[in-house]
Amino acid sequence: MAESTAPHGPDLGSEGIPLDDLRPGVPTGGQVDGKPVVVIRTADDVHVLGGRCTHYGGPLAEGVCAGGQIRCPWHHAAFDLETGEAVGAPALDPVPTYRVEIRGLRVFATAPSRTHPARTPPSPPGSVVIVGSGAAGAAAAETLRREGYEGPVRMIGLEAPVDRPNLSKDYLAGTAPPEWIPLRSPSFYDESNIDLVAAEVTDIDRSRRLVRTADGAEHPYEALLLAPGAVPRRLPVTGAEADHVHYLRTRADAEALIARLEPEARAVVVGAGFIGLEVAASLRHRSLAVTVVAPEAVPLATVVGPTLGRWVERLHRDHGVDLRLGRQVSSIGAGAVSLDDGTEVAADVVVVGIGVSPATGLAERAGLDVDNGIVVDDRLRTTDAAIWAAGDAASYPGPDGSRVRVEHWVAAQRQGQAAARNMLGHDRPFTDPPFFWSSHYGTTIRVTGFLGRWDEEVVVGDPSQGSVLVALRSGGRIRAVATIGRDRANLVAEDALARGDHAALEALLRQGAAA
Repeated sequence: MAESTAPHGPDLGSEGIPLDDLRPGVPTGGQVDGKPVVVIRTADDVHVLGGRCTHYGGPLAEGVCAGGQIRCPWHHAAFDLETGEAVGAPALDPVPTYRVEIRGLRVFATAPSRTHPARTPPSPPGSVVIVGSGAAGAAAAETLRREGYEGPVRMIGLEAPVDRPNLSKDYLAGTAPPEWIPLRSPSFYDESNIDLVAAEVTDIDRSRRLVRTADGAEHPYEALLLAPGAVPRRLPVTGAEADHVHYLRTRADAEALIARLEPEARAVVVGAGFIGLEVAASLRHRSLAVTVVAPEAVPLATVVGPTLGRWVERLHRDHGVDLRLGRQVSSIGAGAVSLDDGTEVAADVVVVGIGVSPATGLAERAGLDVDNGIVVDDRLRTTDAAIWAAGDAASYPGPDGSRVRVEHWVAAQRQGQAAARNMLGHDRPFTDPPFFWSSHYGTTIRVTGFLGRWDEEVVVGDPSQGSVLVALRSGGRIRAVATIGRDRANLVAEDALARGDHAALEALLRQGAAA
């Protein structure tokens, strides 16, 4: 949900700011003509950029500078200090940059002035086809154009790109209007010369370098990106395919679910992962009676540790959710869900959120290597030199040498951006650690790093007080960090994980403990 950030700090147009007040690499808030800006001093320059992230309006002055970028504390979007360009998802649009003047020992800024530089790709292909119109596919298409690619770009998918994280959050809760859901307007793709094709891809002819769609059309390519995403796992019980049983993946799924949410309806959510619990919170916002059924004793404990898991459990119970933990659904009837302990839970609507499986069928039929996802190298290239893969379906090398497949929106977007740049010949490894956020009753949990493999939990702070950092170690090294109310610390952790700087991660823990 979009939030505003009111202008604050000195007016750089009239009064300026003392140069000596600017610490190198530390963002400082200000304003120009009543608009918020952020001021960053580097070793040899001073930059002034628009102060609101173009994703959801996060305050960039509270962010972190690293590698010539300013990163938003809310959702970790990154902007180039020189140009203001959005270089790291989830932001897609640039922030304005301002002309800087140093008069005496004070820094002033005037109206936005800089233009974004023209780019020439090192070795662009003759044409690009993108299979999939989700996070990875849409980000790749836009990146191709922003990197200066002028050849044909065709994106094939069953629906236009949408803001999928919103489907289980504000949109389902009824607090986000429909116009928020499309990532872009139809005119954007027309103006960007990106050809959107609403169709299902059925197979790939690698020898002829073309893909076929269900309507019999053939789409030739010189470079192909596979971004098919994932498909929800089906609940293997009697009644799971009934009309009142819903799976949430697409906008159509969300709208079908919303259409069934009558006042006083009783809902059962199967699964206590992030999606299941977000759905539960959204349905409670609509005042539905909600029961969550899941086999684990503590929700999310294996993912972000038992401390946050138990706190999330209490949060949902405090908001009226009936959590049936340690239980499984045995069958679904017309008005009730039967559990494995013989009890029944009244249910007018059932939402199943028990995970997803990578959509690898197309790659398998094409003869590409598949192993819990489409196998790619660190450039996101498959075993076919003309084909890349990104997003939920891609299995890529992790920092410890093991293969990684990540099912998070921002990770998919960043993979799409990285794949697009490599398709143009930039030849850069993908090293971004995964990041995602999850909202529950106005509280946001931010998580960065590689989840699921840890043997030690370190907790700094108290989630009940709205401020906590949880570090998850494996083999003595921090692999992931989850935070509430410590947005900047999460950004610092992301940067350290990306650089493999384990000393910086441990220092972050010590600093947090001393705070």
